[in-house]
This record gives sequence, structure tokens and C-alpha cells, in this order.
Amino acid sequence: MATSKRIKIGPWGGQGGVPWDDGNYRGILSITLVYDRCINSIRVEYDKNGRPILGERHGGSGGRHVIQIKFAYPEEYLTDISGYIAPMVHGGSPVIRSLRFNTNKQTFGPYGIEEGTPFTIPIEGGMVIGFHGRSSQYLDSIGMYLSRIHASRIYIYQKMQKLGEKLGHRDGARGCPYKAGASRDIAAE
Repeated sequence: MATSKRIKIGPWGGQGGVPWDDGNYRGILSITLVYDRCINSIRVEYDKNGRPILGERHGGSGGRHVIQIKFAYPEEYLTDISGYIAPMVHGGSPVIRSLRFNTNKQTFGPYGIEEGTPFTIPIEGGMVIGFHGRSSQYLDSIGMYLSRIHASRIYIYQKMQKLGEKLGHRDGARGCPYKAGASRDIAAE
């Protein structure tokens, strides 16, 4: 997915914990959340010019539930996130209590408890390409790097997929004589 003009927004949540910043990449391959009554930790796998890069785990070691969300990148990409912010204890600093992820194809979540102040970060005509925030025992806050999507990149990927289907391959572009996800290797302008 070709992208341009990367911008940093947020974070949303509390001021507790220490700041972290994964930076920005071409896209997001997967997100692993550990959660219970709040989001305990997040770890993101990014696409860096066609190679998977696993970011650091941000947050604590608690939480009873683990979910790994895998995106079918580059044809599926993260378009927005939403969630809830509230303290874990009365008078405490707010933390991320719940997260929901929307792609151009589907919704994942909510994970955690939808309690407190809701937040939503819709992105019109763009995609999430990185995360930053604050964390300690929990995910205290979360922000994003965003980029616009170039229609030409989507068009090239769709053409490759159709070519693969014409050649009789059931999985479209992955059956082309190019490597799987080859559209990721086209440089952004």
C-alpha cells in the first residue's frame, strides 16, 4: 500500500507510564492485545518495505485474555480505532479500558471493558501506519501515525490479483509470477 504525508495524532488516554513510539511504517500486519478489565499491553507487527518488523510490547504483564488480530495486508488495512478511557481505581490516572479496530473490510473487538469516556479516531481516506503512546502496568494512552492511501497502489494490486486468477491460481495475486504481496514493493511517491 503506497502512502504519503505521514502525520502523528494523539495520544488519547492518561498521563501515567512512560512514553513509547513505534514510529511509522508501510502498514500493519498484526496486533496482539493482552486484556482483562483494561488493555494490559499491545504489540504490533508492521510492514517495512515488504518485510515484517515486530515492535516492542507496550504495557504490563497482567491480563487473562490474549488476542492476535491478523490483517490481510496490503488488501486489508487499518482505517480507525475507538475505545474507552477510565481509571482502574477511583482517583487514579485514566488508562485504555477497551479498544476496537476497524479495517476497510471488517471490525475487530471490542477488547476490554467499554466503560468510561469513549473515544473514536475516524480516518477518512487514510490508514494507520504506526502507533505511539504511554504505558506502565497498563496501556495508559494510544496515538497513531496516519497516511493517505494512493489509489494507484490499490489498482496495481487488483490488477495483479486478476492476472493470477486468469492464470488459474485460486488465490489471485499470490499465484502471480511475482512474490506474494509484491505490490508492497512499489515505492511511494
